[in-house]
Amino acid sequence: MLGPTNTGKTHYAIERMLAHQTGVIGLPLRLLAREVYDKIVALRGPSVVALVTGEERIVPPRVKYWVCTVEAMPEGMMVDFLAVDEIQLCSDPERGHVFTDRLLHARGRLETIFMGADTMRPAIAALVPKAQFHKRERMSTLTYSGSKKISRMPGRAAIVGFSVDNVYAIAELLRRTKGGAAVVMGALSPRTRNAQVAMYQNGDVDYLVATDAIGMGLNLDIDHVAFSSLTKFDGRRMRYLEPQELGQIAGRAGRHMSHGTFGVTGEAPELDDEVVKAIEEHQFRPVNKLHWRNSRLEFGSVPRLIRTLEQRTDDIWLSRMREADDLLALKALSADAEVMARASDGPSVKLLWDVCRVPDFRGISSGEHANLLRDLFNFLHQHGHVPRDWFARQVKRIDRTDGDIDTLSKRLAYIRTWTYVAQRNGWVQDESHWREQTRAVEDRLSDALHDALTQRFVDRRTSVLLRRLKQKEGLVAEVNDNGEVTVGGEFVGRLEGFRFRMDKTGSPDEAKTLRQASVQALVPQFNLRADRFYNSPDTEIDFTEQGGLMWGDQAVGKLVAGADPLKPQVVAFVDEEAGDDVATKVQRRLQHFIDRKVAALFEPMLNMQRDETLTGLARGFSFRLGEGFGIVPRGDVAEEVKTLDQEARGALRKHGVRFGQFTVFMPLLLKPAPTRLRLVLWSLAQKLDEFPEAPPPGLVTVPALKDMAPGYFAMAGYRAAGERAIRIDMLERLADMLRDKDSRGGFEANADMLSITGMTLEQFADLMQGLGYKAEKGERAKVKATETAAPAEGEASEVAAEPVAEAAPEVAEPAEMEVFYTFTWGARPQRQARPQGGRREGGKPQGERPQGERPRGKGKGGKGRKPEGNTKPQKFEAKPKREKTIDPDNPFAAALSGFKTK
Repeated sequence: MLGPTNTGKTHYAIERMLAHQTGVIGLPLRLLAREVYDKIVALRGPSVVALVTGEERIVPPRVKYWVCTVEAMPEGMMVDFLAVDEIQLCSDPERGHVFTDRLLHARGRLETIFMGADTMRPAIAALVPKAQFHKRERMSTLTYSGSKKISRMPGRAAIVGFSVDNVYAIAELLRRTKGGAAVVMGALSPRTRNAQVAMYQNGDVDYLVATDAIGMGLNLDIDHVAFSSLTKFDGRRMRYLEPQELGQIAGRAGRHMSHGTFGVTGEAPELDDEVVKAIEEHQFRPVNKLHWRNSRLEFGSVPRLIRTLEQRTDDIWLSRMREADDLLALKALSADAEVMARASDGPSVKLLWDVCRVPDFRGISSGEHANLLRDLFNFLHQHGHVPRDWFARQVKRIDRTDGDIDTLSKRLAYIRTWTYVAQRNGWVQDESHWREQTRAVEDRLSDALHDALTQRFVDRRTSVLLRRLKQKEGLVAEVNDNGEVTVGGEFVGRLEGFRFRMDKTGSPDEAKTLRQASVQALVPQFNLRADRFYNSPDTEIDFTEQGGLMWGDQAVGKLVAGADPLKPQVVAFVDEEAGDDVATKVQRRLQHFIDRKVAALFEPMLNMQRDETLTGLARGFSFRLGEGFGIVPRGDVAEEVKTLDQEARGALRKHGVRFGQFTVFMPLLLKPAPTRLRLVLWSLAQKLDEFPEAPPPGLVTVPALKDMAPGYFAMAGYRAAGERAIRIDMLERLADMLRDKDSRGGFEANADMLSITGMTLEQFADLMQGLGYKAEKGERAKVKATETAAPAEGEASEVAAEPVAEAAPEVAEPAEMEVFYTFTWGARPQRQARPQGGRREGGKPQGERPQGERPRGKGKGGKGRKPEGNTKPQKFEAKPKREKTIDPDNPFAAALSGFKTK
């Protein structure tokens, strides 16, 4: 039964076997044998079906049908029906001799079928002259589609690699871009392979990454096969794949009546036109040589056995195969003296050959494998079985499910060795126990490997979402109180305001895929959230000192400069996928918020600008004050202030304008909330990259940092003077105290001055120098109050009773000194980039005396007292305090009217 893939050859053979009373079918892979076994069990039940492979043996008492790997087919068994699948493997360098032997010698009593490629027709016709040929045509077409990037690979595709590293790399890329892939390799156990294939078949993943094992009859729903390479390592060397090998693998695409495609991907070059034509038309060069090894072995001695294995043939269709692993192991053990001493007769040589046929599942090295075989042979020859304790230790050492994919794969390869040993008749005591034990360990490792493969190469969340999108299922997004977004029960990220923040992903490709699958379901949530935001009160919205706009703890926009500094514009943070309606609604709500915030916090200033009774210079000055957001250093508007008459000033005072000696300002706008907004609006107008923060509320002075933008301290409600900046309203109070001081003759700071500034004497001196005063430092003796201590009771008489001693010379104690500063008016203020205070040229700062306060005269003689450092301390009589009137322009006057100083 010859023909290309997808012709139903294996299915036909199963039907023919079940039409007989007994039968055996040989299959090329353990995986395929298990698949066929499951099918027959489903049809006839497990009591009459046997499964025999190198590592698995299920033989019920009344078996009728045997499903085996070709190597494990029972020899000499008389059955009505016999079939061998993939007979073209007779030309395989590694296993071809086994298939050739079955072709030459395996027969059913009533019917024998060999299934495979049509390239075997000439060889079979020559070697089996009585064979009848039935050609099967492919049920669907196979078309070459060229090269495709893995990221653009169509769904239901299998990508073929020829090394473990290559398979893993492709699967990792598919996980990032497509949600994941199932992995199928010949080294996997049937349990792991079936679990991986099930993910692909049921649609959990849309891609399969496999070795050339899928070319051997595995029936999967594949629409496209892509080759990631056109070369493979065949155990001896790297070589190019033959066209018939490529055709065998490409033929997995398109099942039953569904057409398939094949192509290349990654670094694989385009296929030649001749190769493409051969694959599409299933026309390949016929097989002209079959690999063969003598199967009539003689066990008289080890050298005699080796000679029969190396025997040549004169048949032109047969070619002696290269040395297989079992023959290499036999030659290695023949060099061991103990082994040769034991293998002295026919049965022992037969036993040695059976031991040498144990496959090298571990693949460590030929030397390691030979050592293992030597131990097994010595045990079996000496004891007749492998010792229980030794075998148990080998199994227990492997029975662990921790570790990564490579570690689990190695353990799985190791347990396959002990599973194979346990399956040999008579090699271990309590065979059923150890077969169950090794099978249980293999199952546990298989499950752990499947989980590890799935965890590494499948993003279940992305694959589930993409599958539902592909099937056009309605995806519903749910957002909890913490903003966590789940779509179809899968956590996908967080919704921050009106922007979707995806869960942390491994690469930009993976993030793009996840976003594509999630954002569609989020559209209704965007609209619901926009409605809730639009109807929320202003108390739920705020601005940050960097110009951000917050809804609770979520950023929803930012402020940008507008044409008018007092009319900033907003930019809403809304994902493009949310739609224009949502973006418009959010932007409109934020604009309403900031417009109302400016109107509320700057209400006195805006009312002043809208006052139509203000005319002329007063109206012009109100707009000048508005440009400064309610604060203007007097030095900047000195000329404008001069031109204002009393009527204009009175009109401005009605709106809360205070004409201070250093600053013209509106005290109500010095409160923390207006100050915070003023700094943001000023930063926008100045186009600053980073907005300065407002000083903490309540501080009278703050450090005068040198790297601040020019004009910052005025906008913050402070004036820089020396190393510190002082709040402008407190500076005006200080100016009132300095008004009646003798700035020419000099004066000292009193306790009230230090108290309102909260400074030490040295800090105050630096402040005064920053305001334009000279500070002369001096020292003098500190005045102490005279204290007379009364003697304690009983001490006076004792002192009196003592004889009067000669008076000691009186020693003068050193006087305690104190530091003081004498302040006189000096030149321009220090450390100022430009004049910050309003003063007349050549004189100390001038301002308006608060209304209701009398002019203050100078001290006695019209001049202040200039202290002398070495004069004796003088006593000053306390003068009655002069009652101060409350300054109506000072917002702190009411609170400070009862302020007392120490």
